[in-house]
Amino acid sequence: MKLLSWNVNGIRARHNNGFLKQVFDEQPDILCLQEVKATMENIPEPLKNLITIYS
Repeated sequence: MKLLSWNVNGIRARHNNGFLKQVFDEQPDILCLQEVKATMENIPEPLKNLITIYS
């Protein structure tokens, strides 16, 4: 099992810099993102399919 934990520090900026390619290249079973600094409304559509938020 592969766990990827990433302190993103601004998911919208990371998305513009190839974030999805990096995630898919790593092929994690579990992806944890910290400090995304965005609300669900501000997250780009392609990323919403990867993200589950627990509140």
